Amino acid sequence: MTGYDAEFLGFTVPLPVSPVEVRVLDYTHFSVLLDPSRRLAAATACVVDGAALLALRRSGRWRLERRVPTGEQSGSELYSGNPLDRGHLVRRLDPVWGDAETAARANHDTFTYTNAAPQVNRFNQSKELWNGLEDHVLEYAAAYDHRLVVHTGPVFAADDPLYRGVRIPRLFWKVVAWVGPGAASDGGVARASDDRVADGGASVNGPGVLQATAFVLDQTPQLEDARLQEITAQALARDDIPPLGPFRTYQVPVPDVAALTRLDLGPLPGADVLAVPPPTPSGSRPTDITIHRLPRARAWSEIRTSDQIALPLLPG
Repeated sequence: MTGYDAEFLGFTVPLPVSPVEVRVLDYTHFSVLLDPSRRLAAATACVVDGAALLALRRSGRWRLERRVPTGEQSGSELYSGNPLDRGHLVRRLDPVWGDAETAARANHDTFTYTNAAPQVNRFNQSKELWNGLEDHVLEYAAAYDHRLVVHTGPVFAADDPLYRGVRIPRLFWKVVAWVGPGAASDGGVARASDDRVADGGASVNGPGVLQATAFVLDQTPQLEDARLQEITAQALARDDIPPLGPFRTYQVPVPDVAALTRLDLGPLPGADVLAVPPPTPSGSRPTDITIHRLPRARAWSEIRTSDQIALPLLPG
């Protein structure tokens, strides 16, 4: 298994670096940073070649990872007899590219429990939006380059409710990076290497610059803290899942994700296409989310449709 390719974009975009010990597990076109104490992935990193994607049918059964002890991962016991989804962290479609054999292996690899996280299973528009973010950015990047790097994971908090031996994250994050138009300015993000262009992997329009944007998904019920704690305690006492709300999706500054997760995201915060948080749509107000470690997150504006995603304009 080749795993995540840090040079895939022609820039060095390394795996996220965790402040705690993790197990790095390589799969086809992606890698997982498993946090054995949380029994979930702290982060995943995937490379996506949009020009070589194959439309394979969803096929696969969830299974444990044989390379790590059972007690370091969350398997079927977490998801049985309740409405929790096994949410793919690396989306099934993203690593499914290349020749037929490689794509099929990648499809199979995404159904490993180390790539799963418990998420609310109610389908709604926001969930559809979250699942399609890579498509939206890929369509944008296709005008300049077809390649993406996608880092995804949960936000681990000390007060995440403990359910069946696993603390359930209520927030998830995603950072998408690509090669975009422009030239690096002094102190800016370096341009892709000329060797990468010669190999045919970078943009046909020139080496360009590294660009990135970030999103946060929130499944925290919109309740006051005291009420949320009360309902959570009551649910756990009945061996019910802790209360989860409908997905709310935000486009956020990449540095906010680094602050929330304490992960070192390498060059991605410096490649952020958002110089400031996106403006709140006219006539609406930001939706509060429960993030005590980052108070200014309460100024994030929720995105409800893909056309609200802020990306720089491509040259005509």
